[in-house]
Amino acid sequence: MTPTPATIERTLERLLPRVTKPGRYTGGEYNQVCKDWDQVDYKVALAFPDIYDLGMSNLGLMILYDIVNKHKNLLAERVYCPWTDMEAEMRAADLPLFSLETKHAIRDFDMLAISLPYEQLFTNALNLLDLAGLPLHSADRSAGDPLVIAGGHACYNPEPMAPFIDVFVIGEGEEAILRIIATMRAAAHLDRETQLRYLAQLEGCYVPRFYEVDYHADGTIARITPTAPEAPPKVLKTIVPVLPPPVTNFIIPFVETVHNRAPIEIMRGCTRGCRFCHAGMVTRPVRERPVAEIIAAMHQILASTGYEEIALLSLSSSDYTHVLELTERIKAEFGDLGLNIALPSLRIETVSTRLMDNLGDSRRSGFTLAPEAATEKMRNTINKYVSDEELLETAREIFRRNWRTIKLYFMIGHPQETLADVQAIIDLSKAVLAEGRKFHGNKASVNVGVSTFIPKPHTPFQWEAMDSLASVQAKIDLLHRDLRGRGLRLRWNDPLESVYEGFLARGDRRVAAVVERAWRSGARFDAWAEHHDMAQWEAAFAAEGLDMAFYTYRQRRIDEVFPWEHIDVAVTRRFLTQDYLMSQAGETRIDCREQCFACGILPKLKELRRETPPEAWECPPVTKISERKQKSPAGRIPLPLIR
Repeated sequence: MTPTPATIERTLERLLPRVTKPGRYTGGEYNQVCKDWDQVDYKVALAFPDIYDLGMSNLGLMILYDIVNKHKNLLAERVYCPWTDMEAEMRAADLPLFSLETKHAIRDFDMLAISLPYEQLFTNALNLLDLAGLPLHSADRSAGDPLVIAGGHACYNPEPMAPFIDVFVIGEGEEAILRIIATMRAAAHLDRETQLRYLAQLEGCYVPRFYEVDYHADGTIARITPTAPEAPPKVLKTIVPVLPPPVTNFIIPFVETVHNRAPIEIMRGCTRGCRFCHAGMVTRPVRERPVAEIIAAMHQILASTGYEEIALLSLSSSDYTHVLELTERIKAEFGDLGLNIALPSLRIETVSTRLMDNLGDSRRSGFTLAPEAATEKMRNTINKYVSDEELLETAREIFRRNWRTIKLYFMIGHPQETLADVQAIIDLSKAVLAEGRKFHGNKASVNVGVSTFIPKPHTPFQWEAMDSLASVQAKIDLLHRDLRGRGLRLRWNDPLESVYEGFLARGDRRVAAVVERAWRSGARFDAWAEHHDMAQWEAAFAAEGLDMAFYTYRQRRIDEVFPWEHIDVAVTRRFLTQDYLMSQAGETRIDCREQCFACGILPKLKELRRETPPEAWECPPVTKISERKQKSPAGRIPLPLIR
């Protein structure tokens, strides 16, 4: 029997003194939304499958929390994964996972919506389902269980999590979640299988149980076939034509979080075409928020939260068309408040002196640039060309304006990379430091961050193999040996963590059994270095008869069927193939704002070039679906009314 909120509260009073940071589990924060449970028609638990400290900084979750709770007949509450000490206490006390706002058990909700922005959260998501007391596999759930949906960037290849999720939202979830809620309310009296048939007809909704995967003898995929008339051969991502109103009433956490600031998304999408960048491909087209809307949101945020830092987010913030106007307005309206403005993801080519001046004192602690590669050959390969002189000139202007620290981000393991290309990272970093010393002497510093390239789905590099572990380690050893000295600091990620992310990012449906086996053997918090145990994953692969290298170190044939072949991000395979072949020839493309390269998004963009009607952020009306389940002439079950 599911415990009541009162019972959960009493149990928590006994458990919380025994765990670290009990504020992670209490709720009751300023600006949380707490509704009368009995007066609401549909209840959504929004889950981020990591601890509160990380999940509270996730903007996507807060956007959905804001959208759903604006409807008086809907309710959204939050849930995060408990840390290991709290999990042990909960299991010992037979306490199910609960929401922070009202302490209802998660299995009392109508929907569990899980955010999966990166693959390292997969085992945590299984742990979350288990702690909630829900069947792990979608096939074992009934209409009496919450509908389990998932969305986020890791869902653009949903196959390693396919058996565990009822519906994946492919693309942007702001409108999709309201359509799903409307459909489920209209189909509440039907069995789960029929409910899912309705959901499979919604744009961006992928229902894995309605697809069958066949394999060749060599383990590659032969075909992916829909098994229900309602399931489309390709699931097209859903795109919101206009960004939703920005969140302004951010919940103020009780414990320190990874980002102690209020974020505003100023732009979504990117036109640069970096060939390694998954986000840049799947978030097309570019949509920008008006300056006036951003400024108004900042005023509201300051009034409702008290935050002293605001982050203006996008994939390439300096490419925001009105970035100079925006920073000038911010300086004029907020300059006397000592407000810290974070403008991450600045591109070297578009960092102007005016932009640096407009940022004023807010960025004196450091300035971040991401050249990604240090030689002309590698920049051409990845389609992120910027000359050394451009970088050094930008560094000079930054240091000239009294910044003393520049952070540089590079990636190693790119296709065609050699040790000479890695040596160039060392030389370029030292050259940047030399520019800083002209202005600040030994007080100048350069922090260098290095990550390992992972070929991601839906990018031109999806055909590439990962660089071998031995090769990556040799490159890290070179950097560690020579990139040192006063004013230089190097940080890098463990290459084994990249291998782990690589096989999950490009795994097929068979890898789901590996994920489950690893979780059952104790894998969780795989994004945390102290908890990730590669031996558990190696054992899980061996037990399932699969080869890890098949997913990481294997070059793909140009005509190979990918596990994500049935997921359509509106960027065509033809475009990606052409760009992949261009990378091998060292050919580049200019920013597609200057020239269209027919990637496939333009037809979708033309369709979206309409003013968003006022009801776009309203929950569609409920029209009860007929019990007869009569099929339409096209062989598809008619949908409830959705505007």
